[in-house]
Amino acid sequence: MIPMQRTLVRLTRARPHELRASLWAFAFFFALLAGYYVLRPIRDEMAVQVGQAGLSALFTWVLVSMLVMTPVFGALAARIPRKRLLPWLYAFFVANLLVFSVVLHPGNAQSPLVARVFYVWVSAFNLFAVSLFWSFMADIFDTAQAKRLYGFIAAGGTAGALAGPTLTALLVTVVGVRGMVLVSAAFLVVAIVAILKLRGWAEANGIAAPAREEAALGGSALAGIGDVLRSPYLLGICLFLFCFSLLSTFLYFAQTGLVPAAIHDSASRTRLFALVDLVVNVLAMLLQVFAFGALIERAGTTATLALMPAIAIVGFAIFAADPVLPTLVVFGVVRRAGEYAVSKPARETLFNVLPAAQKYKAKNVIDTVVHRGGDTASSWIFNGLRAAGVSLPAMAWMAVPVAALWCGGAIALGLAAAARMRAAGQAPPAGGGASLAASASR
Repeated sequence: MIPMQRTLVRLTRARPHELRASLWAFAFFFALLAGYYVLRPIRDEMAVQVGQAGLSALFTWVLVSMLVMTPVFGALAARIPRKRLLPWLYAFFVANLLVFSVVLHPGNAQSPLVARVFYVWVSAFNLFAVSLFWSFMADIFDTAQAKRLYGFIAAGGTAGALAGPTLTALLVTVVGVRGMVLVSAAFLVVAIVAILKLRGWAEANGIAAPAREEAALGGSALAGIGDVLRSPYLLGICLFLFCFSLLSTFLYFAQTGLVPAAIHDSASRTRLFALVDLVVNVLAMLLQVFAFGALIERAGTTATLALMPAIAIVGFAIFAADPVLPTLVVFGVVRRAGEYAVSKPARETLFNVLPAAQKYKAKNVIDTVVHRGGDTASSWIFNGLRAAGVSLPAMAWMAVPVAALWCGGAIALGLAAAARMRAAGQAPPAGGGASLAASASR
């Protein structure tokens, strides 16, 4: 083994035969999130242009788009072989971006209709494309591999999330929003190449038999919804994600109120959003490469899942006591970095032992409908509380027990995951309880 290969093996925690796959997975996630984060500051500026009062409607439209897309994806997955499903879907996203590059106005200000459509599309694309990525990872890696490799693979996404806002901050005033949309499309083309390379590796290593890859997943268009409703294990993941969505959306609404009150210039706000993304992702990448693998191996899945909910309890209490923009920015940076570096890769290991159809269909339901359902519900709750005259500090205090519920759900889910691994014949982590074995049996 040459010195460079030895260094990469140590860095990725991959076995020698897994190294090529881990590097392509890194490249895939890098390209995907770079493409999204090029668009994210533009999307956030359009949210400011729409205004806080209009955000609830935007969140509702995102949820509606997810409800429409989920059965469409289920029908496609039932009929199109996995070998072609993901490349075709990502090619469709590229075509969408080419259309946006034509209809967007070259300047910062957009028409209300275009701003709303772009916001909804970017939000839906992010959830859908990232869900497909992790479904693909669960399809080609088992749980043991996931715990070793997901930290490094997630760091690829974080590196892309660093590149995206950096490019936007540097280039948006030069090439405009149309040019940045084309940059995003180019990144997605790279992602398609990575998908093809990973499929080739899986087939070459006997992980994906050609006959299986040429077969569709089968089932009905709504099979993923039925799987979720029948499985206590999947419902536990839904609860975890729903609580996360509620708290994230609260902070997002608080941001749309505090940021324009403190910063009045549109370009300056876009730059702030891009720089915050930059800081978040530098911190996240350091944690992913140097901390996640050791944390989940030593502390276990349960403690890893519960870490960020515990931090959220403290963070919301601090923000309630000091509800100003600097406090929100610091809390937001810590929360988002922890989500990307700790909660997200830990949560994704829960899907590796599922059957193939659930890895794609049920997971897609959870990552899209449940996630956006939480966003939409929280937007309605936020607007209702604001209409009732509830202050921002009071709403932050209300978020504390939600964070406590999230923490309790994380602990229960981690124990259920351990029981499910034992039922699948995999080496169990320390801890776990027989009382949760039945809930993990589906």
